[in-house]
Parts: sequence; structure tokens; C-alpha cells
Amino acid sequence: MARPATRAAAAPKAETTERKAKIFHIPKGGGIIATIKSEAIIYDPESNTNRQIRYCPNEPSIFADEQSNLAVRKHVVFENGLLIVQPTEPTLMRFLEMHPGNRANGGGLFEEVNTEHKAEVDVNAEFIIHDAIGLVRNKSVDELIPVAIYLGIDTRQKNAEIKRELLLEAKSNPKRFIELFDNPTVAARATVKKAVDYQLLMAREDGMFWFDSNRLIVATPAGQDTVSVMTQFCMTEKGAQTYETLKEELQKLEM
Repeated sequence: MARPATRAAAAPKAETTERKAKIFHIPKGGGIIATIKSEAIIYDPESNTNRQIRYCPNEPSIFADEQSNLAVRKHVVFENGLLIVQPTEPTLMRFLEMHPGNRANGGGLFEEVNTEHKAEVDVNAEFIIHDAIGLVRNKSVDELIPVAIYLGIDTRQKNAEIKRELLLEAKSNPKRFIELFDNPTVAARATVKKAVDYQLLMAREDGMFWFDSNRLIVATPAGQDTVSVMTQFCMTEKGAQTYETLKEELQKLEM
């Protein structure tokens, strides 16, 4: 009895690596059109020799000694400082990857754009902006006022107008904006500014004085801002008691 035919085993599929386009750019001085010569000399560690590489689209190799007599060189052109190399252009991609002008090889002519890293940076930047906006949305006006004062925002406006200006600051420099809420100098400057507004202090060009007694607290060096000098004074051991007194007096006035 004949044995039934066995089905031939399927040949294993070769592993394939997804090929992606690569972006190269000229960091400085690229202009609208920039051209890179189609040949260069590189060190080849495999042969321990210096070898000439050439960009010839009709050749499978970039090494001149492996190219045919029909090799046709072509210049590499960047437009607006950018060059996108598709997976269907392996010779050009290899030429740029091995070019001595590539920053990855120690050159300074051009570099590859790490799109994955850029995407991660962009996402993180969006999160930071979201966090900064969240501070404006979720914090009370009393918590926002010190930051607003530090940023020079007019706190005599309506609360909505103060928040609108804070939102602009949050979007323009979110990282710095977030850090301001944990900066003790911000609270100290807000206290000094309030004390001047409530006439507890009197700011002159030559120094900060107690308003009622006209007694000097701290002198202002020529060319410096009195409020800034007073703020720094409050952050010192010598000015700590004055700072506490100002906060206590302001608390009484705001009750």
C-alpha cells in the first residue's frame, strides 16, 4: 500500500527589518540650497586603510575601488538645510552615514536627525506645558499672586485677567513657570512688593526704609533695584526677622 504523500515543510520566513527613511540636516549655514561633494576619503577599519567613498546612485557600493567603470557620481543636495533619504536610496544613506562630515563620525558639516528622540522630546514638552497650565487652573488666586507679582503682572486687575496673563507666561516658558512656585525668592519679592503697596515700606533709589519711621533697612547700591535688594536681604539670616515682621503685618492688614 502506497504511503500518503507528506506535505513539504514550509521554508522559514526570513526575518525582515523595517526600513525607515532618515533625515539629515545642516545645523548652521545651510541656506536654501547646499551641496556636498560626491566623494570623500574615510578610514576603513576592516582593511586598516584609507579608502575613497563616492555617491554613485547606479552602483551598489559606495567604495570607489568596488565600483564599475560605468559609475556616475552625483552631488548630494540639501534643501533648506534638510535632506530626507528614503529606504529605497541605500547607497545615498550609506554614503551619508559614513561621510567624514557627519557629526556621528566627528565632523561638523551635517548630522542625522533622531526622529524618535525628537518625538519623545516633543511629547515631554507638551506634558510640561499641560502641567504649567494646570497650575493656573487649579491653584487659588492667593497662591498665584506671588508668582504674578514676581513676573511683573498688575495684580490690581480682575482675577480672570491675572490668570490670562499667567497663562501666557505658562505657555511661553512652562519649565521656568513651574519652578517659580517652589522658589522662595518669589514669595519674598511678593511680600516686599505688598509691603510697599500697603505703605509698610518706602522704596527709594538709595535704599528701603520703614514708612512710618523713615528708618533705613538696607541701602541700595548704585544701579540696582531697591525691591530686588530688599528681597535678597529678606533671604539672609540678618534680614530674616524683618521678613517675618513684614509677613505678620501684612497678615493683619489683609484679614
